[in-house]
Amino acid sequence: MKILTDYQGRQIRLTDERLAHILEHPEMAGMEIAIEQTLQNPEVVRKSRTDETALLHYHYYTGTLVGDKWLCVVVKYTVEDAFVLTAYFTDKQKKGEQLWPQP
Repeated sequence: MKILTDYQGRQIRLTDERLAHILEHPEMAGMEIAIEQTLQNPEVVRKSRTDETALLHYHYYTGTLVGDKWLCVVVKYTVEDAFVLTAYFTDKQKKGEQLWPQP
């Protein structure tokens, strides 16, 4: 398990099980550092529309295995814990309230 830090200095768990799940997708191979960087320095953070305790951290990457895409790292925040649920590449950001930067 790795402990990562988000853009607000909060500690986030990335379990071996979640990392293995993320890396099952071939386009995510070698993206462990990008996951950490996206949490530390996101371009946009949005609130999930389906889970109010989950935040979507986005950073745009060029030249990935699937072209130029947004990396989305989804983190579940509870009062006592924060952990990565998943991470994936996407063409566009999901809808939802933008928390950072302040619109």
